[in-house]
Amino acid sequence: MATLKEKLYEKILIERPKIQELLKNHGDTVIDEVRVSQVIGGMRGIKSLVTDISYLDPEEGIRFRGYTIPEVFELLPKPDCCEMPLVEGFYYLLLTGDIPNTEQVEQIADEFSKRKHVPWYVFDVLRAMPRDTHPMTMFANAILALQRESKFAKKYREGLKREDYGDATYEDSISLLAKLPEIAAYIYRMKYKNNEFIPPDPHMDMAGNFAHMMGVGKPYDDVSRLYFILHSDHESGNVSAHTGHLIASALSDIYYSISGMLNGLAGPLHGLANQEVLRWIQGEMKKYGGVVPSKEKLAEDVWHTLNSGQVIPGFGHAVLRKTDPRYTAQREFCMKHIKNDMLFEYVKLLYDVVPPILREQGKAKNPWPNVDAQSGVLQWHFGVKEYEFYTVLFGMGRAFGVTANIIWDRALGYPLERPKSITTQMISDMVKAK
Repeated sequence: MATLKEKLYEKILIERPKIQELLKNHGDTVIDEVRVSQVIGGMRGIKSLVTDISYLDPEEGIRFRGYTIPEVFELLPKPDCCEMPLVEGFYYLLLTGDIPNTEQVEQIADEFSKRKHVPWYVFDVLRAMPRDTHPMTMFANAILALQRESKFAKKYREGLKREDYGDATYEDSISLLAKLPEIAAYIYRMKYKNNEFIPPDPHMDMAGNFAHMMGVGKPYDDVSRLYFILHSDHESGNVSAHTGHLIASALSDIYYSISGMLNGLAGPLHGLANQEVLRWIQGEMKKYGGVVPSKEKLAEDVWHTLNSGQVIPGFGHAVLRKTDPRYTAQREFCMKHIKNDMLFEYVKLLYDVVPPILREQGKAKNPWPNVDAQSGVLQWHFGVKEYEFYTVLFGMGRAFGVTANIIWDRALGYPLERPKSITTQMISDMVKAK
């Protein structure tokens, strides 16, 4: 049976001529137009990136390699006595587009296991940082410290052939991903649990081992699998994915790219949204003395929030025009495992109250909840109550999607990303000339 690397190489050999043919025969074909509002408005909606890893359909939601979230959860192999698929198998899907069998998942799990040892100097870097350092700063610096391990960087200095860029990037990606659970759990235990570390269990899968090292019991292993899969990839245009792609396009290795990706993810407009949602819900719960209000009373609060110029965190999406399927997947898990949790009672009530109000207000293109509407609530229920750490969990998941994209970028020989800038005066002149 072919290894993941061998299977990936087979797929690459099929795709390379397709890309070459498109460039040779259709390189001048126009596929989009650009408006002034897009140039000034953050390049929103401009079709300028390529990824086959995931696609976000406005009406259908995210598809991973063509599979919907329910299909991913149904088809991928799962550990015994668990509901959620193995993250190792999901990564196989992201890289190849194929649903792996149990043997193939075990194969890549074994590959991860062989590479999960974290060098001593990474822990030295973490311990040298003040304890009040943000965990994302710690996480990004730990990954940056690992850059000395890069096989791509070493081979490039030795004269790596262009067609082998993807292979070396694959090696770096597997090595990095294998180490992320222990690094993240170490940060958590050092920062929040009085340096009481839990050693890894060599017999556990990646997400199960992460839950074990975090010190959180079942079903937190399934929470981790769910969380990593749902946050793995969301096309290439979001800040974290685009940052990773951009850095890698300069032939920076995977360690530089993922560290930079995390710095983008740490921004309040990207990876911090789940924290803001949780804070807002907890504020509402405190206001009502820990009891669930009526729909009518909560609706009054929602209108008051909107009329004061604020938004309802966790609702709306730049692309989606329906309830985020990632929200739905979490909701179904919560209904089974934490249905009587007070915070989740608020989440359920907000789902009934907020969308009709946002539709009536008429400003939101999408009044439905997104992935952040309850992800923090889920973490809080199982005892991970340190808000700042949630973005680290997001980053662990996003690393799977971004590394998969970068491997393919390198394998297909995508060039340095370098869009052209123009001045405001030039835009004004163009508009006047129309």
